[in-house]
Amino acid sequence: MNWPRPRLPYVQKRHRVSLLSARLWLRHMLFWGGAVAVGLAATVFALSSDYAQALFRQLLALSPWLPLLVTPLTLAGVAALTQRYFKGAEGSGIPQTIAAIRMQDDSRRDAVLSLRVALGKMLLTCIGLAGGASVGREGPTVQVGAALLYNLRRLVRFPRHLMERGLIIAGGGAGVAAAFNTPLAGIVFAIEEMARSFEERSSGTLLTAVIIAGLAAIYVQGDYTYFGATDAALAGASGWLGVLLCGLAGGLLGGGFSRLLLAFSAHGLPGRAGAFMRAYPVRFAAACGLLLALIGIASGSAVYGSGYDEAKHLLEGTGEVSAAYGLWKMLATFVSFVSGIPGGLFAPSLSAGAGIGQAVAGLVALEDGSALIVIGMAAYFAGVVQAPITAFVIVMEMTDNHDMVVPLMLATLLATAVSRMICPKPLYKALANNYLAKVRPAA
Repeated sequence: MNWPRPRLPYVQKRHRVSLLSARLWLRHMLFWGGAVAVGLAATVFALSSDYAQALFRQLLALSPWLPLLVTPLTLAGVAALTQRYFKGAEGSGIPQTIAAIRMQDDSRRDAVLSLRVALGKMLLTCIGLAGGASVGREGPTVQVGAALLYNLRRLVRFPRHLMERGLIIAGGGAGVAAAFNTPLAGIVFAIEEMARSFEERSSGTLLTAVIIAGLAAIYVQGDYTYFGATDAALAGASGWLGVLLCGLAGGLLGGGFSRLLLAFSAHGLPGRAGAFMRAYPVRFAAACGLLLALIGIASGSAVYGSGYDEAKHLLEGTGEVSAAYGLWKMLATFVSFVSGIPGGLFAPSLSAGAGIGQAVAGLVALEDGSALIVIGMAAYFAGVVQAPITAFVIVMEMTDNHDMVVPLMLATLLATAVSRMICPKPLYKALANNYLAKVRPAA
């Protein structure tokens, strides 16, 4: 009997030829270069944001009443620029990126993830921070990273599954990793929040982008932890009671915040106020700026900016804020977000959570509240975004405290469960749906 000759050598030869393909290596080189660009862009964004907030602190040093003039003018100017030149740059950036993954029309996806929108996102977020807006840069970095990698397809052809989803998800995850110097959190965030599933075909792309972008950011800024290192640990039954209270408070407040934000995003204000908001978005942003300035004055000028300094001081025990700081920060973040300017929720939510943790630590009479401040950050963030794994991983990496894994997991799972009772729809997913509904008629 004449058996057919095995074809394995031919397959191996074809595989060797494909590995030596010039197009394949060009694709690899461009992708690696794009991932480096994400890391460098995140670094420039971080340094520019810090400078913008330093400018606003200098303004406050002159007079705590100056925000009554500066903040409304800044928010109105940012809203005007967004409406006129950078449509699609408003808001966090994460919902827009999730919406882009779901879009079937390439032209609409191109508009959301254009390099012009990415540049506007960075510029306008920094201007907003210079005017006192309670926003963060991390969410916008997700859209910037997704835009940078997505636009690589204009230079070389990628497989279809990468062009439609893979490059966007990898860019978003790389943006989180580079913004926080948290590579594991970048991977988890991309899977849990953006993709909602793990695709084997895109897994290597995601891991490579996160690693390279993170290394590029570390090369410029050095290897650092976002909020510094803390060895805080729970002590006794009162500490574990504090964990449960942080989980409940984070879920209740985070879920309530998300539900209000989604209601506003979907329907706006009722009656004449809503009509005014839709007819005069720039004037509405100015009104939000005035309200934000009043909140700032009432809180002792503690709620402006990302909240990074306040959260770090609380963790290190080098500064004090009022017992109501967490609530003031939540309100300031809500007003900033609904104004329509670009800016994210990550850092302000973590800062508000630190305030909640401080309040709980006082309630259970802990002498050292650092552990519950860490727990409060993760719990409130999980309550807002309903992504428990991302929440505890990102806080664990940002504080370099791996001994708190179990209480962090417990608090974030509890907060997520409570939040879902109040707000059944996850925030970013629902905001993405609202965004798709708004842009669909114009398609």
